[in-house]
Amino acid sequence: MGRELKRVPLTFNWPINKVWEGFLNPYWKLHIKCPHCENGYSPEYKALERLWYGYDDTLDPLSKGSQLLTPDTPAVRRFAERNVSRDPLFYGSSEDAIRREGERLCSMWNKQWSHHLNERDVAALLKADRLWDFTRVTQPGTRKNAAKHPNGWLKKNNGYVPTPAEVNEWSLSGFGHDLSNAWIVINAELKRRGQPSTCAHCKGAGHTWPDKTTKWRYDHWKPKEPPKGDGYQIWETVSEGSPISPVFATPEELATHMAGTRWGGDTGTSYDSWLAFIRGPGWAPSLVLDSGKVMSGVEAVTS
Repeated sequence: MGRELKRVPLTFNWPINKVWEGFLNPYWKLHIKCPHCENGYSPEYKALERLWYGYDDTLDPLSKGSQLLTPDTPAVRRFAERNVSRDPLFYGSSEDAIRREGERLCSMWNKQWSHHLNERDVAALLKADRLWDFTRVTQPGTRKNAAKHPNGWLKKNNGYVPTPAEVNEWSLSGFGHDLSNAWIVINAELKRRGQPSTCAHCKGAGHTWPDKTTKWRYDHWKPKEPPKGDGYQIWETVSEGSPISPVFATPEELATHMAGTRWGGDTGTSYDSWLAFIRGPGWAPSLVLDSGKVMSGVEAVTS
């Protein structure tokens, strides 16, 4: 996902910010949404997904070996204090305000399986190597100087096995679980139950096809690049791909235009960076995080 230089005819006039037609599979519009499922998942999967996010009120943390969160739970208390301190005009600033916020958080989090994992759930995440905040950092009695490793992470698992209580507290205090973690834990539970995770009708695709010929044409379709020419143009590749500049006859003209960009991640990228990009790599990510500083991908690959 980023920025790409394309050489197209000077007369090329495909609309700016419109995905190039050659990158869109025309047969996709002929697919039929599966009437038996939502996005290819089984009813059993969707039921556990609702439990994961707390959309149902049926979770019993005690039955999973977890403890009910209370306003006095350290992780809850810290979160409530942070919320109150950030917006005292909304919450108030008294101890009662912190308690009320803690109670609100508990009423929400005690319904969410994601904050009440048991040993089997944690084991599934460890098997998938998904708990790096525990397993790829220096632990007492293992390795030292983790900062010498790329991004501060150890290259290999340190052997540490966090407890469910540790993982559940972690889930309340930082970024926490993402979609991948949810998928892993839910699928592991379904496997233990002997239940399917995908729809039996569409085999997990979420859609079907009117006939085998249409499906074959969709599978065998190949994208087609825009026509080649002498002009210079910048494209985005965040979507399937579309032009984000007019076509210019020279690299200098295109660099001048792009240096005047006033929106998105390209804002502030200099003329010299754009010119070096056009003459050099011709592709860059949209944005780069370098030592805590966000910079455009074009700046990053030309600096």
